[in-house]
Amino acid sequence: MFSLRTSRLIQTGVLRRFQSTLVVAEHADSKLNAATLSAVTAAKQVGHEITCIVAGADCKQVAAELSKVGGVSKLLVAEDAALEGLLPERVAPVLLAAHKQFNFSHIIAGATAFGKSVLPRVAAKLDVSPISDITGIQAPDTFVRTIYAGNAIQTLKAKDAVKVLTVRGTSFEPAEVSGGSAAPEPLTVEVDKNSSEYIGQELSKSDRPELTSASNVVSGGRGLKSGDNFELLYKLADKLNAAVGASRAAVDAGFVSNDMQVGQTGKIIAPDLYVAVGISGAIQHLAGMKDSKTIVAINKDAEAPIFQVADLGLVADLFKAVPEMTEKL
Repeated sequence: MFSLRTSRLIQTGVLRRFQSTLVVAEHADSKLNAATLSAVTAAKQVGHEITCIVAGADCKQVAAELSKVGGVSKLLVAEDAALEGLLPERVAPVLLAAHKQFNFSHIIAGATAFGKSVLPRVAAKLDVSPISDITGIQAPDTFVRTIYAGNAIQTLKAKDAVKVLTVRGTSFEPAEVSGGSAAPEPLTVEVDKNSSEYIGQELSKSDRPELTSASNVVSGGRGLKSGDNFELLYKLADKLNAAVGASRAAVDAGFVSNDMQVGQTGKIIAPDLYVAVGISGAIQHLAGMKDSKTIVAINKDAEAPIFQVADLGLVADLFKAVPEMTEKL
């Protein structure tokens, strides 16, 4: 009788531990990336106990911020000088070690360059299929994502024991950094220092808001004809306190750098205001901005596809319209 009861207790404990979600925190310059807070919201919709993990060379400040997030019951901190730069070859083994210890049912990160480089490695090691860029959660094993550049919506039921997910930040509201009380717990892991080496990074600096988190965005396309003409957008953006983006056509033409690209193969954003200037509206671009709250389009071609998704459209010569708008603002 005693052994049967003990067996039931052990089985119950294992089941409880297995029905839990690991959220991978992303950070830079001691600041938590907003994509992580969206991932926490997604984890809440899964409905299981939430554990967050912070890995890095110096992540005390990030861990302190994450500990305040409501709904997080456990906070693991893997701090090692070898994790500087968050190289995926070094971070993935840390996540696998955490999973081996706690046996999570879900592993979630934001659908950022970091999440998309780390989680596929984790999924490969676990021999499961990663599910990328999800926009909705219907059940712990059923997820919604867009396919064909956002032209179709796929509902997917995952049968793998461990669900490895990246979530689209624009589809999940960031979790509130309040009401949490998770105490940081150190996670000791032997980091592989031979697979790769972090040398450094060069980041572009701008006084304007960051493109993925800006409330207002002004983007330019091939209609601007040259990189010098983007100065028109910079002046308008300064009046709107907006970030500046670009279509792939403008980037491919060499008008601006690729870190400004908005679209399926660029950055996916959902600002309160999106102003598309000289952008025709190819489906690849629409996939990156169609969830914006208000879309304003300026194009001299009345048949441009961008007008099909725009809330406000102006058929005009951008070289006249944009300076006039800037002056009136």
